[in-house]
Amino acid sequence: MGDLLDDIAHGYRHHIVQAGKEQAFWVLVAFLITFIIVRLITHAIRAGRGPFRDVSVGGSHVHHMVPGIILLLVTGYLANAVEARAGRTTVALFFGIGAALTLDEFALWLHLKDVYWEKAGRRSIDIVIVCATIAGLFLLGFGFWRDVARVIGHYL
Repeated sequence: MGDLLDDIAHGYRHHIVQAGKEQAFWVLVAFLITFIIVRLITHAIRAGRGPFRDVSVGGSHVHHMVPGIILLLVTGYLANAVEARAGRTTVALFFGIGAALTLDEFALWLHLKDVYWEKAGRRSIDIVIVCATIAGLFLLGFGFWRDVARVIGHYL
């Protein structure tokens, strides 16, 4: 197992770090993890399971795209207006989180009403899949994924 992780780490260093794609990688990781967690939490809320509940302020439901938009604005500003090398990975992670929170409710943007649990809400999932696929394949490059598949295939 140690050799498998070492080989994947080598591919990460070669195809991601040395190629200057590390921030894009962390945006994608944060995006995917956040999207999965948000979907799990929203399904739990709908089913009445677990500690999570909808958030309301003054009787109005606060959609999770609201903190997502705030994160996108703050991280966009930090990435463009602040000259700092330190903290770039943190900014990338929070940008990915904000993007996932916002894109998960893409159908709300499109219809300007809450259609999250309706057929039209499926568009949110579709856009996330399209964005994640494009980012994963083109931004990070095919070489990284080819090496990961080769290494995993070798160990299986």
